[in-house]
Amino acid sequence: MISLHHLKHLTRASFARRLSTSTRSPRILVTGSLGQLGSTMVNTLRSKYGQENVIASDIKKPTLAQRSTGPFVYADVLNYRALDQIVVDYGIDWVVHFSAILSAAGERNPALGLNVNINGFQNILEVAKAHKLRLLSPSTMGAFGPSTPKDDTPDLTIMRPNTIYGISKVHMELLGEYYCEKYGVDFRSLRYPGIISADSPPGGGTTDYAVDIFHGALEHNRYTCFLKAETRLPMAYIDDCITGTVQLLEAPAESLTQRTYNVHACAFSPEELAQEIRQQHSKDFVIDYAPDFRQDIADTWPRTMADIAARKDWGWNPLFGTSDIVRSMLDKLAPVYKDAAIASQSQTASAEVPPAAVTAN
Repeated sequence: MISLHHLKHLTRASFARRLSTSTRSPRILVTGSLGQLGSTMVNTLRSKYGQENVIASDIKKPTLAQRSTGPFVYADVLNYRALDQIVVDYGIDWVVHFSAILSAAGERNPALGLNVNINGFQNILEVAKAHKLRLLSPSTMGAFGPSTPKDDTPDLTIMRPNTIYGISKVHMELLGEYYCEKYGVDFRSLRYPGIISADSPPGGGTTDYAVDIFHGALEHNRYTCFLKAETRLPMAYIDDCITGTVQLLEAPAESLTQRTYNVHACAFSPEELAQEIRQQHSKDFVIDYAPDFRQDIADTWPRTMADIAARKDWGWNPLFGTSDIVRSMLDKLAPVYKDAAIASQSQTASAEVPPAAVTAN
């Protein structure tokens, strides 16, 4: 027979265990962790929640540096059973779903875009439903289409995109909201503008020029843009993007008045960005224009987005404007090109040194 004293001890111990479980750091799975946003997100979450609590995943092989910062698993989002096992084995609570085929890449390979963006998300959503996970899956300004109002585009408006990427993201938004209402899945999403980062190469998007242009400026003082000079699009610096994503991920469910939010930081055209580069880098910087199929995609997107709900509900507050973005990108990338130039000069000098003369005795 258990004594009253022992019963009280067991009750206190059980309560302590429940308290410990409820206050512990969440275990977070990040899919597509080796992409433009994934790697930065993983580092940010690990600095906040601990290395072992953030599980990076992708279908690509990580570098030794990426693998050394914490757990990494191979995760194909098209394999439901593998995703389910990862969630169970690692005790996952939250999922940040970055795996996706972006706008330009989706137009080049529509079948792959549909498979990854729709079937991959369906698998993640079903896993979230089965294990009662919090799921954040970003959307995009590409979810809007040619009939959407271009300026101050609201959260709720006409959404008839004409790209595989946009169509698949509208599907994601609606299905996520359905699972939230029907099954209680804690689904969250934010519509990203173009994201600018010096930390990783672009991933096949229509706004990639806004990253490539800095490499062209620093290496050749010239860049050929695949969009027209006057094509104005919403943009955000990666620091603001990651901060906002974490804010939405952590926000109490009761503070959310909707499940998908616009986020907007600034907007500029290629010519406006080039002018800012001239002011901060080189007045002789030259930009040429050779629009390709990505121009047709950009023409269907908003020029600016209204993000009042994101600011009110969970504190979206971007800090980087156009000039701030240019300054940060140049500061981060200039040393890389300077070091490369020094190394190249050193190799050239070594090659030009004649071999030592051999003196015959």
